[in-house]
Amino acid sequence: MTRAHDARHVFGIALIGLAGALLPPAAAAGQAPSAGTAAPESHADYARVLQRYCAACHNARLRTADLAFEEIDLAHPSHAIEVWEKVVGKLRGRTMPPPGRPRPDDATYDRFAGWLETALDRAAAAKPDPGRPLLHRMNRAEYRNAVRDLLGVDVDVDALPPDDEAHGFDNIADALSVSPLLLESYVTTARKVARLAVGDPAAPPVTATHAAPPLLSQGAHLDGLPLGTRGGLRADLRLPADAEYEIRIRLRRNGGGSIDGIAEEHRLDLRLDGEQVAQFDVGGPGIYKPINEETNNQLVAVSRAFTADEHMHLRLPITAGAHTITATFVGKPAALFAAGDRRAGPSVDAILLTGPFGAQLPTGTAGRERVFACYPGTAEEEEPCARKILSRLGRLAYRRPLSDGEQEALLGFFRDGRERGSFDSGIELALRFLLASPAFVFRAETEPIDIAPGTAYAVAELDLASRLAFFLWSSLPDDELLRAAEAGDLSHPDELRRQVRRMLGDARASALVENFAGQWLFLRNVDTAEPDGTEFPGFDENLRRALRRETELFFEHVMREDRGVLELMTADYTFVNERLAKHYDIPGVYGDRFRRVPVTDENRRGLLGHGSILTVTSYPNRTSPVLRGKWVLDNLLGAPPPPPPPEVPQLEENLPGREPRSIRERLEQHRANPVCASCHAQMDPIGFALEPFDAIGRWRGEDAGLAIDASGALPNGASFDGPGELREALLRRPEDFVGTFTRKLLTYAVGRGLEASDAPAVRGIVREAARTDYAFSSIVTGVVLSDPFRMKLKQAAGD
Repeated sequence: MTRAHDARHVFGIALIGLAGALLPPAAAAGQAPSAGTAAPESHADYARVLQRYCAACHNARLRTADLAFEEIDLAHPSHAIEVWEKVVGKLRGRTMPPPGRPRPDDATYDRFAGWLETALDRAAAAKPDPGRPLLHRMNRAEYRNAVRDLLGVDVDVDALPPDDEAHGFDNIADALSVSPLLLESYVTTARKVARLAVGDPAAPPVTATHAAPPLLSQGAHLDGLPLGTRGGLRADLRLPADAEYEIRIRLRRNGGGSIDGIAEEHRLDLRLDGEQVAQFDVGGPGIYKPINEETNNQLVAVSRAFTADEHMHLRLPITAGAHTITATFVGKPAALFAAGDRRAGPSVDAILLTGPFGAQLPTGTAGRERVFACYPGTAEEEEPCARKILSRLGRLAYRRPLSDGEQEALLGFFRDGRERGSFDSGIELALRFLLASPAFVFRAETEPIDIAPGTAYAVAELDLASRLAFFLWSSLPDDELLRAAEAGDLSHPDELRRQVRRMLGDARASALVENFAGQWLFLRNVDTAEPDGTEFPGFDENLRRALRRETELFFEHVMREDRGVLELMTADYTFVNERLAKHYDIPGVYGDRFRRVPVTDENRRGLLGHGSILTVTSYPNRTSPVLRGKWVLDNLLGAPPPPPPPEVPQLEENLPGREPRSIRERLEQHRANPVCASCHAQMDPIGFALEPFDAIGRWRGEDAGLAIDASGALPNGASFDGPGELREALLRRPEDFVGTFTRKLLTYAVGRGLEASDAPAVRGIVREAARTDYAFSSIVTGVVLSDPFRMKLKQAAGD
């Protein structure tokens, strides 16, 4: 059996061995109470509240929602945690009893909810239930980041299958399935990473194509490209060897196959790592002269419209490692480039790189510097040096010191590779095994054997270090964090707080923006949104990028500046470039660089005014109050409506020749169906408030030629008219939004869906964060110090 086959075998064997409480918004101020209900003082008094307002439906005969209160002991809420946590949510949200039925006054709602919360929190403190142990597999983002931090190699992980999502995130352990295809993908990716890290002079020449998105407009300067240029493309490369490489530039063709915009002469600037390596002239007068019978020269001139980029290539020596190639046009006034005008100028369609040719062993790359902590000068020095390299990398990769057996396994692969080649070949083969090993790919946490099943216990410190690193960085613990765990310091809350502050200040914390905010706020969906080109002809790749970047910069600003998380809803500023500023009608912003600007329109403040969110909660050709209302309920209030029943009829579209109707009018007809009414009554009013924004986030005054009615009310009775008033209604109980943010963050942090037993931890985090006006770091710290993050529950054998 070969070592490569053995790696697959070991991996496969190892694999074989291996509704939280809702907090909807509070009732509107001034809601009329029912006839005076005295403030109850004991569980017996609250039992009378249930009997008076709830038992008519939730009794043993009707069992509405499968609930009969006479069968549940209110004196001991901890005996039915799931039921009472749901009741807390209904009380806080004033969503029960349903409209039209007698209801308690506000004081009774709040005192009953508070009494239940106190009882449930006290029971949780006496007997913690931090959740079951889970085996976490790295998802694609985590694998890429781990490889980057371990070996200095930023590798494409497209060979790994896409990760399944659950509970809104793709790092949920139960959803990260394992298959033979996945096993092969990890082995293939590990081989690629190891070659790039060590360097591969034997790599055969291949052509890599870096293509521009089809909708990318290149009539002006693009962010990240050299100043004084317009349009163009950037390609970030990772080369396997010191060698010659051929760079070729392909220009964009129109539907007829010719290159637009070359009636005038243009100059393309080609740079490698910021240094100019070539300039190419393209286009010029005579290109589009009509063909006639006078001379063949005109035929040649016309053919240049199809071949004007054939000379745009060169071969040059490039060292192994990370490099950047940019191909841009020397800038001309943007006013010359009118849409549809051939003078708009050519655009770069792709950068093609072919190589390596005449490859040599690389020197001085980031990967080799990370790998080769030593290099042998004699044959006798090789194995001690290999042991030093592999024990150091193994400790970081496995997030713990290696056992003697693991050390010998890595050295065995090194010896096999050394026999077939060089010292470097041996290290490369050992790295392949390391990067495909279950100890790298999985986080299998240790469990004590000397405690009884059902007992809560503290997570081992090295496992806690991994939890913390994958939470904040989506990557491996660094050496400092591992040393703190090895020294036993992470069991001290003060040290955990210090590590959280340090890690949030690190550049790697941007993973929270990309992976947590990107999924919580649906920002990843912006990349696949396809607004209808007829309805929204101005939507292009530049706007798509700007919409996503605005919200990423906004979230990162709140995180880096440690602002209160309520600012995500209330901020009177945002981040725009010229393209997005024009989209929002914000004057005085020029260029592709993003900058912070004030927001003076109350309707545009905070997340509810971000075009990214408004776009991903719309259909390609129109807005959707349903999608927008559902997004708010789920992601801002933590009260998602139930899934729709099967065979729900589609909303009727406006047809030519008929009198147009607004979306509100069409939805009102849709809600006439009793099957649809209950859920839509929760979602639609919220979505109506956002109707003044069109399907790509622009402000508008009408829908289908009709004035927009943006009024509505929350399930608790709070009324509003338009986005600004909706925001104020949502924040009348700020702890509701903060609670939802905390639940989402805790779900992401522990990699599992939350249960009713987690609700006391969420409430504790929110209460503690209130002392700092809900500062971002205080909520993150609260998550890290919580029982669900730091503890686990011992399972019975076979569970």
